[in-house]
Amino acid sequence: MAVSSDLRRQIASLLVVRGSGHRRDSQRRYPRWELSNAELQALLEAGVGGVILLGGSAEELRLRCEQLRTWADQPLLLCADVEEGVGQRFEGASWLVPPLALGKLHGADPNRAETLAERYGCCTGRQARLLGLNWVLGPVCDVNNNPANPVINVRAWGETPQTAGALAAAFVRGCQSEGVLACAKHFPGHGDTSADSHLELPELPHSRERLEQIELPPFRAAIAAGVGSVMTAHLRLPNLDPERPATLSEAVLTQLLRQDLQFPGLVVTDALVMDAITQHYGSAEAAVLAFEAGADLILMPANAEEALTGLEAAVASGRISTHRLQQSLERRATALAQCWQPQLGNVQHDLSELVQPQERQLARELLELSLERRGAQVTSTSAGINLIRLDNQLNCPQVPGVAPALLRPAAAGFKATVLDQRSPSPWSGDPKAPLALDRLGPGSVLLQLFVRGNPFRGSAGGDEPWPQVIRQLLEAQRLAGLAVYGSPYLWEQLLPLLPDDLPAVYSPGQMPQAQAIALELLGLAEAPLEGGFTD
Repeated sequence: MAVSSDLRRQIASLLVVRGSGHRRDSQRRYPRWELSNAELQALLEAGVGGVILLGGSAEELRLRCEQLRTWADQPLLLCADVEEGVGQRFEGASWLVPPLALGKLHGADPNRAETLAERYGCCTGRQARLLGLNWVLGPVCDVNNNPANPVINVRAWGETPQTAGALAAAFVRGCQSEGVLACAKHFPGHGDTSADSHLELPELPHSRERLEQIELPPFRAAIAAGVGSVMTAHLRLPNLDPERPATLSEAVLTQLLRQDLQFPGLVVTDALVMDAITQHYGSAEAAVLAFEAGADLILMPANAEEALTGLEAAVASGRISTHRLQQSLERRATALAQCWQPQLGNVQHDLSELVQPQERQLARELLELSLERRGAQVTSTSAGINLIRLDNQLNCPQVPGVAPALLRPAAAGFKATVLDQRSPSPWSGDPKAPLALDRLGPGSVLLQLFVRGNPFRGSAGGDEPWPQVIRQLLEAQRLAGLAVYGSPYLWEQLLPLLPDDLPAVYSPGQMPQAQAIALELLGLAEAPLEGGFTD
């Protein structure tokens, strides 16, 4: 039988599609994933019930969210991946230190760490709400017990289930106290993997008993804290379901999450456009399988129209019962009733108070608490090299043209050489002396490494021979100093190689404010034209 137009709109309300935070199509950063305005408006008018946003300034996001609501005739779930504060994705808001920094603090001072995590959640939730969002896709509840994890890494709140659970629960309490839904992810745990589900389908070969010990406790803690939603993981758990990944597995989503963990809220898939899914399933079948497995919301299907048509056909044929559909619709309605919804035409556009003084203080306090420093200060030079390694210089908000990592060393005589994925290979081919110093040129070297686990990179930075580079530069007496931003594992690997008096600093944060504080400790003062990186 065919479904009615009203029923089709109800099905559509369970889709969450991707849009740019910018208002113009020409400003889209990722056109492959971000729908055009015409496509987005048509889908919202057809009943699609959610949008995930990325890019733009805080002011742009505020206007964009209002625009999206005018295109829809129902309350929307508007969300973003702002795991490290709203400023991680939208300029002008607070960009906070990665969560793993608090995980490190938790071991020494758990009460202080949990208080800071709750303030972190409040800051994220309040600013998200002011900008028009009502759903934060965090906290990450994965236990990062695998330093080689290429995609979780510093996004996790801890390396043990106790720490990750306590801090994630604190974040949930803070975020949801601001009327914004939180989302525990990636169920049942993506921490102990060495593959990136954006690129391939990872496998977690553990038994149910092992999951109970390591992976599940943080999700139990988040659920106990009242988290409004849980996001699935695109990974195989052969001991639970030998055929389908967790996102498409009834054994994982219905039996484990719904029945065993007693989670009553929204279950949302991770983005179905990721290669872990698209390499094996089409848009329609992936959406239907996820819904059958127990998901309520279908996030970023590779083709939204195909996903909607597939779900519609499954309901029409009886493959998905109307009772099952109503369950998800009721969960969505409950979630919307629990979170903030604006009144159209009554929007506060003055964002001068977006970042409150206590939030500025929080951002700085977190950075200062997580810094590590040793050795002396960097000596100025007339012809030094500021060698910077970036994961990717394209769309790299960490190092804009006025970044302290560029300007402060330049003021001390270090000329910047930036290496990223597009750069010619800096490697010589000699395992003992891998850096091609002849191509680098003469002069002492300040080495700054921006390395962390990132989606799509496929590694956590351990695939490059930085220990050998350190030895090579020390042997040549050319290492002026070292700054590591991001991965604590790389810092821990390099630290034993450094002489006690060599200037060195580590910060888990990579944003300009983190650079300013770290380089200040190395004796590199504020440079002309450098902005005030206070948010």
